Amino acid sequence: MPREITAPHVADDGYLGSRQRRRLFRAGAGSLAALAAGGLFAPRVAEAKPIDSPAAVPIVDRLALRVVTDSYHHAFEPSRAFGPVQVQRLGFAVAPRTPPRRTLQNEWGLSLHVESARGTETRQVLIDFGYTPEALLNNLLLAGIDASKLDALALSHGHFDHFGGLVGFLEANKGRLKSGLPFYLGSEECFCTRELNVPGEAGSFGALDRQAIRDAGLTVTFADRPSVLADHGFSTGVIARNSFERVLSPTRMTVGMVGGLGCAPEKLPEAKRNLTLVPDDFEHEQAFAYHVRGRGLVVMTSCGHRGIVNSVRAALKIAGTDRLHAVLGGFHLAPHPVEYQKQTAAELKALNPDFVIPMHCSGETFIAIVQAEMPDKFIRSSTGTRFVFSAPA
Repeated sequence: MPREITAPHVADDGYLGSRQRRRLFRAGAGSLAALAAGGLFAPRVAEAKPIDSPAAVPIVDRLALRVVTDSYHHAFEPSRAFGPVQVQRLGFAVAPRTPPRRTLQNEWGLSLHVESARGTETRQVLIDFGYTPEALLNNLLLAGIDASKLDALALSHGHFDHFGGLVGFLEANKGRLKSGLPFYLGSEECFCTRELNVPGEAGSFGALDRQAIRDAGLTVTFADRPSVLADHGFSTGVIARNSFERVLSPTRMTVGMVGGLGCAPEKLPEAKRNLTLVPDDFEHEQAFAYHVRGRGLVVMTSCGHRGIVNSVRAALKIAGTDRLHAVLGGFHLAPHPVEYQKQTAAELKALNPDFVIPMHCSGETFIAIVQAEMPDKFIRSSTGTRFVFSAPA
């Protein structure tokens, strides 16, 4: 089993979302090994290895990140180097004497594949799963990503455009994933059923399928505090709000379970347990980061609902560094006024990143602002693009 799962906790009555409750079921490594071999208890539940000091943050020599699904693809965008960063574009899937059958699919959602190396040791993680399994599976195939080699799965937060492709992915790869594969979640809130309450578009926004996760044999690994991710990276855990940024609530979550779907009230924060509908404050959202030797942090925010500045500051504090090599992902700025976006860009610029790579929900207005304010730091992303960050030679 992966080394980062050091404190597994198991119960046969559902997933445990509270660290205090999970500790009641603390077991040794031998117990987890038995579960991975097909023991009697289900589902598998663990607590990610915590990071208690900057010294515990892993450092890698190389990080390659592939945008598996996003809403934009430019087939003619050339591959090139941006300083030390190699940007590899994925264009047309063609072969000699064979008409093309597939092309990359774009959709409103995000999925990222991360491959890291430390010496000869490598790790692969799939972060988020886009909106539909059709797009996810199609793009994984075209990118040549082998699900059997994944060392972990991770979900940034409980929105359908980030987990919609999960069930189809698990079904398509039944029997191919590593036994007991860790599935990193921020907290039990990820399982709450949600409604989209954007004006004019109210309706169900889905819920994570516990049975599908159980059937796939995943180890639900809670990371509600700073934690190691698959030996090489780390999760921020809960992201503190310490900037001007506002948390919008495009969804509301239902507390409770119906037909095996939803979240258990007793495993939520005390203030939410006796409520029915709760506007999302995204306490369950996590950002992910890798410390590249000699470069600094590469911080990934799939949506950044808690604020991109808050997310980056959280990662820098955990790692005990002010070196920010790159920040990328969804920044959830499209719904905000232009002045708010300009302030965000100014505060992000003050953090002095080497590169800024907006995706998904960042919005074209913010992209234009970054291009104007940080032209030497901006890199345009595209579905299929692979970003390679390496330590200095």
